[in-house]
Amino acid sequence: MEKRQIGRSDLYVSKMGLGCMSLGKEESHARSIIDEAIELGINYFDTADLYDFGLNEEFVGKAIQNRRQDLIIATKAGNRWEEGKEGWTWDPSQSHIQKAVKDSLQRLGTDYIDLYQLHGGTIDDNIDETIEAFEELKKEGLIREYGISSIRPNVIKQYLEKSSIVSIMMQYSLVDRRPEEWFPLIEEHGVSVIARGPLAKGILSDRELDQASSNMKEKGYMSYSFAELAELRAELKKAAPRHSYTEAALQYCLASPAVAAVIPGASKLSQLKQNAAAVHAEPLTKEEAGLLRKISKAGQYEQHRE
Repeated sequence: MEKRQIGRSDLYVSKMGLGCMSLGKEESHARSIIDEAIELGINYFDTADLYDFGLNEEFVGKAIQNRRQDLIIATKAGNRWEEGKEGWTWDPSQSHIQKAVKDSLQRLGTDYIDLYQLHGGTIDDNIDETIEAFEELKKEGLIREYGISSIRPNVIKQYLEKSSIVSIMMQYSLVDRRPEEWFPLIEEHGVSVIARGPLAKGILSDRELDQASSNMKEKGYMSYSFAELAELRAELKKAAPRHSYTEAALQYCLASPAVAAVIPGASKLSQLKQNAAAVHAEPLTKEEAGLLRKISKAGQYEQHRE
């Protein structure tokens, strides 16, 4: 699978990574998906210490043994939780991040993390302290690079100006194009976007829309009503007739030079294989991408702008 550079770093990732949150709590099943992903040429795996309260990291760690050097492992920190207790609290302090990274390293069974990400963030955080924590971990060799996972423009701007982040993970798809407003600024700083949710909870996948949850049928998704989603899918077929829904959705995200990789999740082997095949499809032409922008809503973040 084609690899792309994350920012200006020396991290080169398959243009489709695996978002590991959907792997579930059954180890053999999780292992089968990770094994198949590697067979399909995926070298980029994204997890977080919060996913199933560390269990997800453990599954990833066990699955990558003996081939660690060939893979790019990303995880996240910033949510403080305690084993055996429900819930978690936000804590981007230096002391917490320094402890969290050691816990993640142990669960992953590795002595370094390729991409360590802040799992959220607010403008009220002590951002300088958080940046110092990541910079120290980089100096110590515990992490290779760091980034943030955020859809808050005011937080994103602070990290672009103050830190040496290489990536920003953002929810991005044809039905959530809000990040596009910020792509020029992100690119200007030599930072890459990692697109999570590129299939928008399956709305843009090849499954029938009538299989959507009752909640989605009632409330829709983002700024779209359920009827508008059905209309968009019909228009999508006309705008990109050479592509399946999944192909068009993933290729739309990958068409932006700001995007280093898409990371759809997969709870089944069939989903993983379908997604991997879609990123091998013919890229969208400029005309096709333009038509997809025309039939969809651009949108913008209304909150956290200042």
